[in-house]
Amino acid sequence: MTTQTAAKPATTRLSDDAVDLLFHKARTHNGWRDKAVPKALLQELYDLARMGPTSANTSPARFIFLTTPEAKARLLPSMSPTNVDKTKAAPVTAIIAWDTEFHNHLPRLFPHADFRSYFVGNDALIHETAFRNSSLQGGYFILAARAVGLDVGPMSGFDAEKVNVEFFPDGKWKVNFIANLGYGDQNKLFPRSPRLEFHEAALVL
Repeated sequence: MTTQTAAKPATTRLSDDAVDLLFHKARTHNGWRDKAVPKALLQELYDLARMGPTSANTSPARFIFLTTPEAKARLLPSMSPTNVDKTKAAPVTAIIAWDTEFHNHLPRLFPHADFRSYFVGNDALIHETAFRNSSLQGGYFILAARAVGLDVGPMSGFDAEKVNVEFFPDGKWKVNFIANLGYGDQNKLFPRSPRLEFHEAALVL
């Protein structure tokens, strides 16, 4: 007599605690506790974030983790005044960038078809695809950070040209946005801002 085990559904609903961790109780942090983030945790974060889907598995996002005062000093002149102190205080600051030559990896990342040839010499398509998909990957990055127990403070207040000149002088990578990482100081949180209601931001057709 054989016993059959019911197949586990391909998709199951997350627990309420997990949803709270990723969304309902997650906050954008501006203040940070003095607690280091291990390098192994940054790799765990990346290994989780990389699993999110991108078009044709293009995976154009690139991540630079600034973990020392010297590395941060290179970034601070590019930050808007309101973002300087919080960036100094954060244990890690991540530059989420996109690779203008991402398509050169497609023979390995998407071996099912010759997608690399679609991009060669087509700068407009490269930019559109890389920016859109690195933005997607940046979203996965934020959720992955929360999933491994880190707090996140994403920022768009910076001079992109200065960041690119300082960190990517060969022009092959371009900054998308910047995010502080670490363990947030709950005492420095602003009150949660309101969100649009479903009827204000969505249509069902």
